[in-house]
Amino acid sequence: MKKFFTVYDRYIFNQVLMTTIVAILLFTIVWIAPEMLLNTIQKILEGQYTVKTGVLVLVYELPKILGKAFPVGLLLGSLFTFDKLSKDSELTIFRAVGMSFQRILAPLLVLSLIVTYLCFVTYDKWIPYSCQKLKEIKGGSVLTQFIYTKKDDNGHPRQAVIVSKFADDVMSDVIVMNFSNQVFNDLHGLRNIIVAQTGQKDVSKDGTPVWLLKNITSYDINEEGIFHEIARLDETEILNGSDAEDAYTIMINSTKRDRDIENKDLAKYIKLLKRENLDEEYRLLLNKYFQRFFHPFVCVLLAVLGCLLGFSKPREQRLIGFTIAIGCIFVYYITLPFFDLLAEKGVLPPLVTAAFPPIAFLFAIIMFYKTKDL
Repeated sequence: MKKFFTVYDRYIFNQVLMTTIVAILLFTIVWIAPEMLLNTIQKILEGQYTVKTGVLVLVYELPKILGKAFPVGLLLGSLFTFDKLSKDSELTIFRAVGMSFQRILAPLLVLSLIVTYLCFVTYDKWIPYSCQKLKEIKGGSVLTQFIYTKKDDNGHPRQAVIVSKFADDVMSDVIVMNFSNQVFNDLHGLRNIIVAQTGQKDVSKDGTPVWLLKNITSYDINEEGIFHEIARLDETEILNGSDAEDAYTIMINSTKRDRDIENKDLAKYIKLLKRENLDEEYRLLLNKYFQRFFHPFVCVLLAVLGCLLGFSKPREQRLIGFTIAIGCIFVYYITLPFFDLLAEKGVLPPLVTAAFPPIAFLFAIIMFYKTKDL
């Protein structure tokens, strides 16, 4: 019975692994050195960071770089390894003893699946964790402008809450507009406006989540649209129950990038956006969510592409393969924002925009494979 993992497999696996690690390290150094490293050193010299804090900042920045470095490193690692094997005529020997291209590719696919898993975990766990740690180190900033509109079953606005500034669950300069049932030329009249200096997410006496506003000025409006009563209040409650939870979740997550949220929480947030009819945000984040699964798969495709580009004749120029590889990486990453925009604006479904780049890569690999003399 033949061994599943032969001497050849270990040889190819180790060769590609070593060159991939070197490529990932080089990519990370090139990415981190120009601006990130200089900014961190500058803050250490200015006294904003201690040396320990500066090192931690760089460490927590690494997962965001590794998310891009894994597929790039695997492409360059497989390309360099198989190009060297071709130039040294080792691939010719492998083919001479009856090894097919698929069999030669087997150890590379095993490695690419391992890197795919690491890439998936990086986006799902490591990047959100590192972003949270960076936020703790750098300190939370006061964020501005959040608007939440509560609607009835017919989609008509019943209440609009405008938060001018907020940090975590503490809000300031909150304006609440309560709409009347009257509609004038498709405009909804107002029955009351509340202006509060501060507010926060709290819990009522019966344990229901609420938004508690303090230092309030309340303006009542009559049917003619004229202020007829102004009152001062110490505090009042708005948005109770699920409305309070949903509004708070949207407010907090609206300040985050998709990479700051784990897959499980991102899926819940996307469902909430759909329920609240926030269509553009829903489509964009759904596209980003699908990319979490398609992007790691690109590692496998780039590994195969690197192998194909590495299969070359002894006198063939190495520069050609590397130029094509860098061009593919550039096109892939430069077009991602374009597909994000198409998803956000509803031009194409999010599943299509997320799947199109990997499928295009797969199609290109198939066509390239057919044109290669393997």
